[in-house]
Amino acid sequence: MKIEKPPYTITPDILFRIEEIGEAIGRATGISQDLRLRRINRILTIRGSLAIEGNILSEEQVSTILDDKPVIAPPRDIQEARSAIKAYDQYPQWNPASEADLLRAHEILIIGLLDAPGQYRRSNIGVMGGGEVHHIGPPPMRVPQLMANLLAWLGSTDEHPLIACSVFHYEFEFIHPFEDGNGRMGRLWQTLILTRWKPLFAHIPVESLVHARHDYYKAIRQSSSEGESTPFIAFMLEIILTATTTFARHCPQDSWK
Repeated sequence: MKIEKPPYTITPDILFRIEEIGEAIGRATGISQDLRLRRINRILTIRGSLAIEGNILSEEQVSTILDDKPVIAPPRDIQEARSAIKAYDQYPQWNPASEADLLRAHEILIIGLLDAPGQYRRSNIGVMGGGEVHHIGPPPMRVPQLMANLLAWLGSTDEHPLIACSVFHYEFEFIHPFEDGNGRMGRLWQTLILTRWKPLFAHIPVESLVHARHDYYKAIRQSSSEGESTPFIAFMLEIILTATTTFARHCPQDSWK
């Protein structure tokens, strides 16, 4: 199969952001968090990714669910949190370029919420927002081929991981391969790609900062309008830089002796 490269342009601003992130990672390297801070960042990651999709659970409620204690909240929101906790527990063992791992991750993330978790959608899908349709996904019959090409590109590209993870994230959302859970899966897979590159990212709550920014979907729409993922790459690199810088600043080296 001939692998088609997704369309994007490497701009000077993108190169500068990569350099800045590299410097931030350098400052954070060697920091070993204690279990308490790892737990806090895990809660922020899960709550942030769920909240983007409208889940109303608070950080305290996610923490309670993490402890396997009862919470008074909408059953669907609770199930989403339980599934996300399980998925983030297991994601380090998955191969980012493996379709089998991708489908297994979706099954874990969406089990109990869909009739057929872990399977590509078999119907048309649209992304709504503010009462408007922002994006119509490709026809379902094209999804397997599009995902096969995207995963093959991810597994073979020599592009910088910061760019590769952002390109994958955007292209995944464009394809919208599943009936539900596409946003959560895209963010989970970007974290997986980042963690495979630098294990430090397992403890940096990038998803929490994505939730705090209201232009996540705007960046996706802008990329779709321009026909390439360049605006989304720039957006995600800014988020990753902020998350990494904040992590390094709040976890000084001499605190962990």
